[in-house]
Amino acid sequence: MDRTAQLSTRPFPYEIAYDSPTAPPSPHVRAARVLAANWTGASTVPSRKLYPHQWSWDSAFIAIGLRHVSPARAQTELETLLAAQWADGRVPHIVFNPSVPLDAYFPSPDFWRSSTAGRAAGAPRTVQTSGIVQPPVHALAAWLVHRADPALSRSRGFLARVYPKLAAWHRYLLHRRDLGGAGLVSVVHPWEQGMDNSPCWDAPLARVTPAPARSFRRADLDHGAAEDRPTDLDYGRYVRLATDYRDGEYADGGGEFAVEDPAFNALLIASEHALARIAEELGATGAARRERAERLTAALVERLWEPAAGMFLCRDLRGGGLRPERSVSGLIPLLLPGLPRALATALVDTLRGPHFSLGGRTRLVPSYDLLGESFDPHRYWRGPAWFNTNWLLERGLRAHGETASADALRTAFLHLADATDYAEYVDPYTGEPCGATGFGWTAALALDLCHREPASQERQRPDKSPSRHVSAPGTGTFDRSDQGGDRG
Repeated sequence: MDRTAQLSTRPFPYEIAYDSPTAPPSPHVRAARVLAANWTGASTVPSRKLYPHQWSWDSAFIAIGLRHVSPARAQTELETLLAAQWADGRVPHIVFNPSVPLDAYFPSPDFWRSSTAGRAAGAPRTVQTSGIVQPPVHALAAWLVHRADPALSRSRGFLARVYPKLAAWHRYLLHRRDLGGAGLVSVVHPWEQGMDNSPCWDAPLARVTPAPARSFRRADLDHGAAEDRPTDLDYGRYVRLATDYRDGEYADGGGEFAVEDPAFNALLIASEHALARIAEELGATGAARRERAERLTAALVERLWEPAAGMFLCRDLRGGGLRPERSVSGLIPLLLPGLPRALATALVDTLRGPHFSLGGRTRLVPSYDLLGESFDPHRYWRGPAWFNTNWLLERGLRAHGETASADALRTAFLHLADATDYAEYVDPYTGEPCGATGFGWTAALALDLCHREPASQERQRPDKSPSRHVSAPGTGTFDRSDQGGDRG
């Protein structure tokens, strides 16, 4: 067996590498054990019981954390996902594990019928997937994974193999999903944006006739409290949208739901910056991608910025105009390096203000407006705090010089992640865990923050020398190592 194969197949030796027989395991070790428990051999499930397959943006976040314990497995995580890419470039939001029973999760493979209904769009025949997508964090993840062990990455040809797939993924979004004609990407289902049950979707969904309750069975209620999950009415509308998209052979542009979302587009812009880095690593120029990222940033500001709200809002293309709901999605563009300074300042003010209360009444930033009529501290994406969005906001705060707030958010994140056994999400006021525990991206992003010292500790290091994981040169748009160094 050659060295690359050994690195790719070796098990996680956590007790040997990170623990001693007598000491209690550290948070770092406990987080790593979650990823080990959720590893299937080729990818990592978000949750063994509630989400037993591979999810698209989950795997991107998981790879970002997994790179700290096994760069080889982090590469495999992304490669497994991209192996299920459709010929039209889309990366499906679920890659199904054929060994999992059909009734373990709904919608299951027999609902999506990807190999038949998706044939015209080039769905793979050897693996079953869903037909919708999720936010494009993947190029950013690939770049950060490469930087964790550049020698291993180069020896395996990792970037050379994933770059064409990532470029095709972005082409699909930019060409097939520009449904508003102004350059931004639209989502055609709430599940695509990732914040499934956000109040931002209430008005667009109200136009959708729900599927009959008897036509599906909700497997999520077998593992989660009904009061924490979407209502049956909302779920019926999700099913109707997915059914219509499937029956239309996954062609884009004709559905009842089309929304330009700030977080989805901000993550595409972030990944365009990462693709520029990858192109340069491979000996090409990244100039065109940086220019595209700048154009997309300008379109984001033009289309979705609302000065009166002090944040970005969703645009409903079928109902007309910006939606007034304040969601954490509208704060995520803070992570963009090219965001105008005045807008970044306004976003920080909104984060600290009464609607989100960063550094005030909340333990972590909530997913929805604390003052909104639809706020619920426990119900899925209608108020609870999620660890992936807080990780993105921590990076955004740090990118724009708000180091004290970033350090405080990092500390709260790490404490709550470990104290809740790496919960899926938490009550933003009390930190009470909700949803699944042992959740993949919570553990992975906690691992990532464990490897990033707060700015105060960095300043106290006598030699000021960079640590291996904090500031290796060129670690990407949102690594602290080059904050301000990737401004297009």
